[in-house]
Amino acid sequence: MRWVSVLAVVVLGTLTLASQDCKNKVSCSGCIQTPNCMWCGKATNFTDDNGKWLSRCIKRTDEIASKWRVSCGTDSIYEPGNYFENVNNVQLTQAGVLAGSGGSGSGSGISGSESGEAVVQIKPQRVSMRLRVQEAYSMQVTFRQAEDYPVDLYYLMDLSKSMEDDKESLSKLGAQLAEEMQKITQNFKLGFGSFVDKVVMPYVSTVPEKLRAPCKDCASPYGFRNALPLTTNAAAFTKEVQDAPVSGNLDAPEGGFDAIMQAIVCQEHINWRQEARRLLVFSTDAGFHYAGDGKLGGIVKPNDGECHMDINGEYYTHSKLQDYPSVSQINQVAKHHKINLIFAVTEQKSSVYSRLAKMVEGSSQGELTANSSNVVELVKREYNKITSKVELKDNATAPVFIRYFSRCKGGQEKETSVCQGLRVGDQVEFRAEITVEKCPEKREDWRQVIGIYPVGLRENLTIDLEMLCDCQCERPGNEGYKPAAEECGNHGIYQCGVCKCDPGFMGRNCECGTNTPWGEGNFDDSGCRETNTSAICSGHGTCTCGECKCNEREAGEIIDGKYCECTNFLCSRFNGLLCSGPEHGECDCNECKCKPGWKGEACNCEESIDNCINPASGEVCSGHGECECNQCKCNETEDGRYSGKWCEDCPLCGTDLKCLDFKECVQCRVYETGPLSEEPDLCTRCSLLYSSVTGHVFANYTINVTDWVEVEEEGEKLCTFFDENDCRFKFVYGYDEHKEPVVRVQQTLECPPKLDILGIVLGVIGAIVAVGLALLFMWKVLTTIHDRREFARFEKERMMARWDTGENPIYKQATSTFKNPMYGGGK
Repeated sequence: MRWVSVLAVVVLGTLTLASQDCKNKVSCSGCIQTPNCMWCGKATNFTDDNGKWLSRCIKRTDEIASKWRVSCGTDSIYEPGNYFENVNNVQLTQAGVLAGSGGSGSGSGISGSESGEAVVQIKPQRVSMRLRVQEAYSMQVTFRQAEDYPVDLYYLMDLSKSMEDDKESLSKLGAQLAEEMQKITQNFKLGFGSFVDKVVMPYVSTVPEKLRAPCKDCASPYGFRNALPLTTNAAAFTKEVQDAPVSGNLDAPEGGFDAIMQAIVCQEHINWRQEARRLLVFSTDAGFHYAGDGKLGGIVKPNDGECHMDINGEYYTHSKLQDYPSVSQINQVAKHHKINLIFAVTEQKSSVYSRLAKMVEGSSQGELTANSSNVVELVKREYNKITSKVELKDNATAPVFIRYFSRCKGGQEKETSVCQGLRVGDQVEFRAEITVEKCPEKREDWRQVIGIYPVGLRENLTIDLEMLCDCQCERPGNEGYKPAAEECGNHGIYQCGVCKCDPGFMGRNCECGTNTPWGEGNFDDSGCRETNTSAICSGHGTCTCGECKCNEREAGEIIDGKYCECTNFLCSRFNGLLCSGPEHGECDCNECKCKPGWKGEACNCEESIDNCINPASGEVCSGHGECECNQCKCNETEDGRYSGKWCEDCPLCGTDLKCLDFKECVQCRVYETGPLSEEPDLCTRCSLLYSSVTGHVFANYTINVTDWVEVEEEGEKLCTFFDENDCRFKFVYGYDEHKEPVVRVQQTLECPPKLDILGIVLGVIGAIVAVGLALLFMWKVLTTIHDRREFARFEKERMMARWDTGENPIYKQATSTFKNPMYGGGK
């Protein structure tokens, strides 16, 4: 509920300041130019029952407003309020009513009669209002698209040689285009124009032969040609497109902007209708020249945005005389004449023209096929896209601002001037909030005529606005206006109950001046100014005969000082409270005098630095920041920015310094490792010691050993380190309710497994030997098998090679036997 009370204090503080703004006004005009203020123009001294002067300007909701009204009298109170009146509020055209019906055209039978009752799509049509400064007024604006709303479609085509096949497609699809558009609206007109480029170098070849025929079967080049003004005859459109000759130029970009400008501003030659949705289809496969490109051809005169057609209304006559229009000019004339541009271009130029479409109000872009065979579908699709969206815009200029709100077709109201996804007959409600920020300096600017219009349509809502910037009693001729009035010592104008003194005179009744004994001819107001540049009586009083008479304030508020320079209500505020409230300080002569324990311009800062001291290190903001208003403002270094309640954290600065504070003690107390493990006394008392790593001195803290640690509460930090054995240990530190450190340590070290180097080496060697032996064994087995197979094959072949001796007649034993005839044997 605290934020509710703070909000209430802020609101009350704002109302009080607004009330003071009212009471500081010294004229009726200044009073009514302040929101919710009212003026008393009572012709006599305006005092209460006790004779005390009352402020003539007061807030309507002031506590004494009821008594103030009684004292002033109803007839003397100037309290103008916002005024609104519907001047023209014709009902919207009902669905099914044919716009401009009553006849039909010739040729294709496209309806296009100009007679009939005007179509109404926006309501109201004209209003009158009087508004006070900074008092917004909301009015309802209704829009509904009528059926059969008149449509004028002018097809503007690039007829350079590269678009020859596109022209043939368009001539064949002319009747279909008219037929499809007639399905959307019976009141349809169609026209055709073409363009090439400026007939000067370097855009077009000026060689005489090329001027007659820049390419084969080409006509002479030209800037823009209005071939067929808007008509209901679709057959004429088809014939005109078919008969239109192509031409040629030298450079890639074309003079399309010249053609667009003339097609828009030459209203009579094109036959644009006043009450119709105007579509200008721009078809090309090339880029465009724009303002400044004309200098290449020696053309330096800027485009004047006027119509320059020949006597027959067919050709553009100033193509060689003035430069191409700029994008801004195209947008301006399209917006002024309510033209919806459709850029129908090839895929190669789609990205360029899509960006152009965003710069021209009410335009869109679609892609043509290589020969424009999809032109009918493209025009139909882009038309539906345009008509499915309504966007309200206005021509209001500062100091008048208009905001738009709508639920569109349902849902919650939001600030928007655009509704999409609409169909013919859908009704959309907008709420327009009109605000006058301040009164213009020139009186003639106090009356303005503002138009709110749907983009792309000529219908609009006209607002006759009068700004309430003065009171009737300040105007000569009014009974409350008395020049050289007796009430002002004949030295001023008595208006709205107060004197406006002539130059050289001042005072409540202009009693002080050059003709008074006090002035003796040397009258000035320097006695009422603290310095030469100061306001008279600091703006809080009136100068009477060289002395300041301070204004009276409501109960409890005081203006004092020789120059009314001191107040007890214009001091700095915090959360809407003067000097942060009476318990923090008091307002003395526009400055807060803080009570003990508080400081600052609004006494909103505690002098104590208790909340800035890090309980772990005892340092102010951990040495990484400054203590402001008992809150740490952390430093930012090259390594990173410190954060945390005591600037104890620096996520981008590397290792958390607090982790380093606890590291050595955790190592020796839990794991019996680290530098402190060699000194038992230091290890025992390490939680009370000075940290040798960071130089921090910290209080006693508790170390708890657990099986597993992780961050469990907000404010805890996880620390991870590796010891000399490459074992990782983790711990989490935080603070208890007494702001004492608490460390939770994971009992188990996460050590890498020990490796048996000798075993690994021997194992590797053994594995290599084993693999070698296995390979040798396999080789031996394979060779043995191979040898056996070879021997078996040899044996087989040998057996097959034996001859049968009994069958071979020439066989002869390998041995020979001889007998000796002389041998008798035996003996």
